[in-house]
Amino acid sequence: PVSRCKLLFPACKVLSIELESRLEETGKSRDVLELGYSFDDVKPKKKTKYKKSELRLVESLDGICERILEYNIHKERQDSTRFAKGMSQTFQTLHGLVDKGVKVELGIPYELWDKPSVEVTNLKTQ
Repeated sequence: PVSRCKLLFPACKVLSIELESRLEETGKSRDVLELGYSFDDVKPKKKTKYKKSELRLVESLDGICERILEYNIHKERQDSTRFAKGMSQTFQTLHGLVDKGVKVELGIPYELWDKPSVEVTNLKTQ
């Protein structure tokens, strides 16, 4: 039987790659947040750099699930790069054949070829 760790590893790897990417994108801001409230504005609000704020983490996490759907399964690979962005070599070849006029029958409609696979959709939910 396949261990739970092997099943979850691709999900963890993709999540960490996407989170790191989002943190790099949001880390460029030099904004300072003023936190708290007061009725008379006598007490100063706490200032926090956006770069070190919880808000940055929350905003970075927002949309990661949609970004995971940009991944495709590369069945020709057996290592940790099996889930990667971009079209797999197999589908590049198949699209090339279709472009040359060859009839290719996969058992799924042509318009679904480039949609996220079941494996990638499951990866999103893990």
